[in-house]
Amino acid sequence: MTRMIYALVWALAAVVMTILITLPINLQAHLVGGALVVGVMVLLKLFTRQGVWRQIALALGTSIVLRYAYWRTTSTLPPVNQPEDFIPGLLVYLAEMYSIFMLFLSLFVVMRPMAPRTLKVSSSDPNLPTVDVFVPTYNEEPALLATTLASAKAMDYPADKLTVWLLDDGGSVQKRNSDNIEAAQEAEERYVTLQKLAADLGCRYLTRERNEHAKAGNMNNGLQYSSGDLIAVFDADHAPARDFLTYTVGYFQQTEKLFLVQTPHFFLNPDPIERNLRTFETMPSENEMFYGIIQRGLDKWDASFFCGSAAVLRREALEQTGGFSGVSITEDAETALELHATGWSSVYVDRPLIAGLQPATFTSFIGQRSRWAQGMMQILRFRFPPGKRGLSIPQRLCYMSSTLFWLFPITRWIFLLAPLCYLFFDLEIFTASGGEFVAYTSSYMLVNLMMQNYLYGRFRWPWISELYEFVQAVYLLPALVSVILNPSKPTFKVTAKNESLDKARISELSRPFYIIFFVLLLGVVMTVWRIYAEPYKADVALVVGGWNILNILIAGCALGVVSERQENRQSRRIEVRRRCDFIVGDRVVPATIEDASVGGARINVSGLSPKDVERGMTAAIRFKTSVDIPTQDLPITLRTIAPGAKGIMLGCRYEPHVADHYRLISDLIFSSSDQWSKFQWSRRVNIGILRGTIWFIGLSIYQTGRGLGYLVQSFRRDRPATTPAGKPAA
Repeated sequence: MTRMIYALVWALAAVVMTILITLPINLQAHLVGGALVVGVMVLLKLFTRQGVWRQIALALGTSIVLRYAYWRTTSTLPPVNQPEDFIPGLLVYLAEMYSIFMLFLSLFVVMRPMAPRTLKVSSSDPNLPTVDVFVPTYNEEPALLATTLASAKAMDYPADKLTVWLLDDGGSVQKRNSDNIEAAQEAEERYVTLQKLAADLGCRYLTRERNEHAKAGNMNNGLQYSSGDLIAVFDADHAPARDFLTYTVGYFQQTEKLFLVQTPHFFLNPDPIERNLRTFETMPSENEMFYGIIQRGLDKWDASFFCGSAAVLRREALEQTGGFSGVSITEDAETALELHATGWSSVYVDRPLIAGLQPATFTSFIGQRSRWAQGMMQILRFRFPPGKRGLSIPQRLCYMSSTLFWLFPITRWIFLLAPLCYLFFDLEIFTASGGEFVAYTSSYMLVNLMMQNYLYGRFRWPWISELYEFVQAVYLLPALVSVILNPSKPTFKVTAKNESLDKARISELSRPFYIIFFVLLLGVVMTVWRIYAEPYKADVALVVGGWNILNILIAGCALGVVSERQENRQSRRIEVRRRCDFIVGDRVVPATIEDASVGGARINVSGLSPKDVERGMTAAIRFKTSVDIPTQDLPITLRTIAPGAKGIMLGCRYEPHVADHYRLISDLIFSSSDQWSKFQWSRRVNIGILRGTIWFIGLSIYQTGRGLGYLVQSFRRDRPATTPAGKPAA
């Protein structure tokens, strides 16, 4: 009865809102109404961002968005008998309607996200299920794999119930028998090396006859040879914390029809955008909006999906649907879709329990996102979530949101080119005055920003989504067109990791961004010319010119994104604060490991002065470990030496030679997930719309200058040297 009353109240509210939205009011009344809505939303945000008041604020914002959509639909489309105006005008309209539709899908998904789950089991529980850990690999370096395997093997779980498998697709029989002798030799060498590595670390090595169905086929091969009740999956560069299984396996004991427990992907290094803009330590990472809010929202509707790593799956469920799905190149989301459709459920645990590496270069970043976009389009084409039998209506909407999102490159290109259509070609894509455009669009944009801030405030700063979408859209649009025309064409490609940039340079993918930027600058010139030449249409020129300026700010910031900074570290260091002994020669000196990464550490050594050590010297550190490791000393090479408060501060690089050295590194970095949560929360600050907008404008201006500076430097480097006489040097 209560639910029925609740539904009737919302239905009545919807009817009233529809009537108000469609009322024929003048421009002044719209401005007053919009100002009132914005004012009420601001007041509500000052007092609370949760509960029913949050929903009221979002409902008020929705009314302005719908009012804008009604105005755009009924009053602004160019006449059909003017195709040169109607066609681009219709494209802009459809792009806006797509954006509004995606906003409403997002509201449905994250309006009331699931509260963080906290179930933890004891590793001494005799009823714990058996677990097989899959670490699929194709071309990753043995050193990278060693850290992941050592961390997986060191997880806090009964040894007789845990088996770690290295699933190697780079040493398959097919590759070792390749007609290419060099490739065959590399595969054979990899096969021998990884077999020994796995054995030394107490893991199982497995390869297969042929490389079929990429990662999905590799893991399905692992299913045939393993027998654990549960399957934990980690990417080659995703090392788990010791408490990973204790925070995840308990849910399978609670729910028989549970097929998945997914955890967030936490990264030790910045992505290329964070690195080049220098925002990694201060701004929430791009993936935190997905893992911090969206996955929790999906979890509310039993639609959180498998993300390819940092997850535990039930073998019984996988066997029921024939293993991991391999029709698309995003086997993770496709597998989850199939299992949800057969009645299995999923759980999302919002706690970082693994630490991995992101693509370091912009080229690798675009390659990764192209695979995600094409894979989601394949799922939309071959599995069609809206009509998938077995899914609930909320699950259909959730999967629609996840797949349709990747159409954003189309809308980004339309919004980029739309103002230029008027400025360069005098195309009337709106049949509205400048005043009407400003009144309706400004209220819509402001309310849209406020709604996003309500939903994602601590996880996504203003305008950052627009920047990420813009830098991806340039190259994702052709990738989308390719998969739409030929859905079976895309193939799985491993994302390059563990990269470093030994010198600053412009990305090889930068050219389109510079071209776009200079074209937009010409748009500014055309704006000035139109105001001068057609003063009677100055209001429209100013509005469209302002739209173009907004595009310039985003495009200028993108120039900083494609201007690759020098970066020698594989990952950033995390504070660990662990006592240790510093061993140099015959001396053993007490010290403290201040922070550490997968490649090195910073050590505060008491009782030594800079003259006692020198750069390049070989030493070792010894510290108490969470598990028994036969070898206690971790070899290091000193890289930097600086005076400390009561001694010296040393920067060192690990020099691992045997398996136990990787166990020591793993224990130092991955023994606890608490440090990762602490680092994440230190960045999750809601800076607000006004402050965030001012910050983004300043960032854009600075990055535009830096990007243009890199361009000038590249021209100077490419210019041939000349002799004093002006002739090219020999």
